[in-house]
Amino acid sequence: MRLIYKRICYALLLLLVLACSDEQQAEPVKTTTPPLTEKRVLDVFKSPTCDCCGKWISHIEDHGVGATIHHPDNLNLVKQKLGIAPVFQSCHTAVSKDGYVFEGHIPAAIMQRFLSENPKGALGLAVPGMPAGSPGMEMADRRDSYDILLLMKDGTASVYQHIAGNP
Repeated sequence: MRLIYKRICYALLLLLVLACSDEQQAEPVKTTTPPLTEKRVLDVFKSPTCDCCGKWISHIEDHGVGATIHHPDNLNLVKQKLGIAPVFQSCHTAVSKDGYVFEGHIPAAIMQRFLSENPKGALGLAVPGMPAGSPGMEMADRRDSYDILLLMKDGTASVYQHIAGNP
């Protein structure tokens, strides 16, 4: 009886080994998990004393865009080197890893849309001046109309999007 028991155990063990050593490759498992996306981080150049720049940085961070802050000795020189004409300048300048510039109080959603489009020949976007109601320039219920300009590398600009104010 003992011999039969051993043979049955060996046979079961052999079947188990053969079943586990199937030479067919298993199909890769397909998942529906979206690929990880890298968080966008902008280099932001600003004066250390500018309060509205800090508020704008908080705005973009609240919308999933990171910021590495720089306080250059000569902010105008940074803007000049980046190709931002004085007529388009504001209080801070941000630069994406792709080299696009974002001058002034541009809403985060519009920057993200621009970055997904990658317009050919574009330098970046600008909101000249400091319009009331723009991100970082909130003033209770006041919101001025303003244009977000598309800056081109050839020095030209056009309206990328108009932001309507309130009456």
